[in-house]
Amino acid sequence: MSTKVTDRWRSASATLLLAVALLTGCGLPADGRPANEPVFAGPSPDGPLAPVATGGPTGVVDVVPSSVPVVPISYPASGGNRWVTASAESAPARNGRGTLMRYRVAVERDIRGLPVEDIATAVTDTLNDPRGWTAGGAWRLRRVGADDPTDFTVYLATPGTRDTLCQDQPDGYTSCRNGGRVVLNVARWVKGVPGYGASLATYREYMVNHEVGHKLGFGHERCPGRGRGAPVMQQQTLGLHGCTANAWPYPQGKVRYSGPVGAYDDRIPRREGAYSAH
Repeated sequence: MSTKVTDRWRSASATLLLAVALLTGCGLPADGRPANEPVFAGPSPDGPLAPVATGGPTGVVDVVPSSVPVVPISYPASGGNRWVTASAESAPARNGRGTLMRYRVAVERDIRGLPVEDIATAVTDTLNDPRGWTAGGAWRLRRVGADDPTDFTVYLATPGTRDTLCQDQPDGYTSCRNGGRVVLNVARWVKGVPGYGASLATYREYMVNHEVGHKLGFGHERCPGRGRGAPVMQQQTLGLHGCTANAWPYPQGKVRYSGPVGAYDDRIPRREGAYSAH
């Protein structure tokens, strides 16, 4: 099925340090229906700004105003299915005996104000977290660049392109996993979901872990009991059913936290349209 969440992601201006807030839903692939292939294009027009050192006293860094304007977050209801891909992560490769899964991160070019490297950092920080999918030792996850071999791609897509890539019941609201595509709906990334009961950063972590969990072979689960944490494979975007929000498959160590197998017959909210920050 799909994914959702509330708030907004902001790029920093040159006079400020970048403030970044840091997951869920899913769709089932349609039987035999080919999806339109994404088209990867050049570098993102958006990017974080950095302080510039000037000729002041030693050890002092002045922040110099930039002529590059801050780009507010905006996106159309449906983009052009063209993408900018993040660079490979720079951290040294992590050793381990788990299966190596390589992934790319791509942002649809019609999405403004969410630089691809910022999104890639958020996704990689989530997947590398000690509470994440690598905690059990079965997998190693590493972000690669556009020209490297890959096992799956994490897309941040407009609501309409979400439907194109997911090839499930088109809803324009949720996120999904379809084959090697882990599709995060930008509307959920920016706005979250009502009544989630946790921060937008937590919801984004849930989005990533839930959809990547499908890629790793896990299906939907249900709330294991009122007042308990929701399993990350529960469709928290559509409802918590008495559980509390939880973004992590291994919240307390080496044993995966899970619930009964199955899904709820939750209503999917109406599809999302275009968005422009005010």
